[in-house]
Amino acid sequence: MRRARLLVAAMLAVFWLQDASAQSRTGTPQIGVLCPTTCSGRALDAFRRGLADQGLRDGENVTLVYREAEGRLHSLPQLAADLVEQRVNVLFSTWGTAAPLALKQASATIPIVAGAVGDAVAAGLVESLAKPGGNVTGFSTLALTLEGKRLELLREIEPRISRIAVLLDPDNPYSALAFRELEGAAGPLGISLSTVRVAQPGDLDSAFRAIASHRPDALLVPAYLVLIAERARIAAFAAENRLPAVYSQDEFVEVGGLASYGIDLPGLATRAAVYVGKILKGAKPSNLPVEQPTMFRLVLNLKAAKALGIAIPPTLLARADEVIE
Repeated sequence: MRRARLLVAAMLAVFWLQDASAQSRTGTPQIGVLCPTTCSGRALDAFRRGLADQGLRDGENVTLVYREAEGRLHSLPQLAADLVEQRVNVLFSTWGTAAPLALKQASATIPIVAGAVGDAVAAGLVESLAKPGGNVTGFSTLALTLEGKRLELLREIEPRISRIAVLLDPDNPYSALAFRELEGAAGPLGISLSTVRVAQPGDLDSAFRAIASHRPDALLVPAYLVLIAERARIAAFAAENRLPAVYSQDEFVEVGGLASYGIDLPGLATRAAVYVGKILKGAKPSNLPVEQPTMFRLVLNLKAAKALGIAIPPTLLARADEVIE
């Protein structure tokens, strides 16, 4: 009898240990967050709010696991592999194409939501926007018409400009598309464009020297990760050289830039949170179409305008989504 009781007790102990192990693997869902720059800012705040709106609160019934590259894109593959090793339930990349590519290379099975990616099809992340296939879905930032609209915005802010310098990353496939769009918009406006190469942070010093030497009337800064990571330096250079500049993202204006017109990244992040919630409830990324941008933001900095001696037209102020004074 005693031997039988001991055997039953041993079997129950094994069952309890197996059950506890299973609970540790399937307990609180984990969301791996990969940030090419830093894991902070409005977009990530919007992502967390979007999760909370679905009842998913970090530290309560879901855990967010962060990894940030701080602008060092070469570190993304290792950071992505680290998140996969954490056995997270779903992966989320905040911005750009490099981060979701690193995540996809790290795992072909964990669901991936790209918060703001360029051309997801051309990059090989998905088979098509409507039917992504595989384990990746997300939100596209590919809106080439924005480049021409930023050019028009510069002319509206300062009608006298005729020569504009454009910061471009020649290694980014988007550059050729963006510049073609800019050229098409520049012709009818009587604007000449000159490109300045910035592929990595180390290129900025030579880029600044080239711009200072040629003395353009204004500066245009498209949406590249390397430029966003160096936004404070770029905005400071434009201010010091009295160059009106239009940027791709709000973050440039927040650090002293004149104006930005671009995709509403917090809006995309909120939608991305909805996708993450659906995936945690059982949806497959292959069945969630890659959504294209429909919301855009115009942000103006009156303090920067005053320092440049520019009076922002009242009609433009009325259209702005945010005005920094």
